[in-house]
Amino acid sequence: MGSLSGPAATALPYWQVNVPTDRRTDECPEGLRNLSAKDVGILSTPDAAYSRQTWTEVRRLVETNRLDLFQRVPSELRRYRLFIHHLIKEHGSVMNFVLRQRLGWEEPLRATEGKRPFEAEGDYRILYNDWPYGIDGRIVHLVVWTKFELEENPATGDLTEKAREEIDRFVEGTFRARTKPDTVIWFKNWRSLKSVHAVEHFHVMLFDPDPAFIREITNGDVPQCDKFEA
Repeated sequence: MGSLSGPAATALPYWQVNVPTDRRTDECPEGLRNLSAKDVGILSTPDAAYSRQTWTEVRRLVETNRLDLFQRVPSELRRYRLFIHHLIKEHGSVMNFVLRQRLGWEEPLRATEGKRPFEAEGDYRILYNDWPYGIDGRIVHLVVWTKFELEENPATGDLTEKAREEIDRFVEGTFRARTKPDTVIWFKNWRSLKSVHAVEHFHVMLFDPDPAFIREITNGDVPQCDKFEA
């Protein structure tokens, strides 16, 4: 799996690691304060010590439901945390930004009446994951956002069998039918791992897909990680 190898940390404060000397600050940026021990450990590590997760490793994590083992490249985690801080200051919450700026939807969300999940195109959107994990660069990470509920078992918090079948049927027709065999996987994050709770969504990863296909299904979307400057 993606891992941190070599020296576990440097002598620098965690907020200075992977930052050019002339851009380092003595004081920790506001957006990098009060982080979890896991995040501080990752941020303390040079990018050179990080090994990106391969397609085989990514598939194994999804198949074994070890989604907690996904993590970002240290420098990208730094940018992600600063981005989240910026979003909250500018938009009030991550949810507000996603809902209004990324999806263009208004609350309350209402799926098309009389339509089954994924039947009405206006009830879902396919966008890039704005801050993908530290995985093989050939893997494209997308998120499918829905206006309808993805039914969960209240006892386990996992998707019901019916919901899994609905999602898999959608993934089969939308992604697998237009890509190579065994190059598409999907998963839904545990509730504790979600960064946006109020809008239903699940993740789709594709290995080395045709860029034209990705532009088509995302309507030319560009992830925020390609726009944000920290």
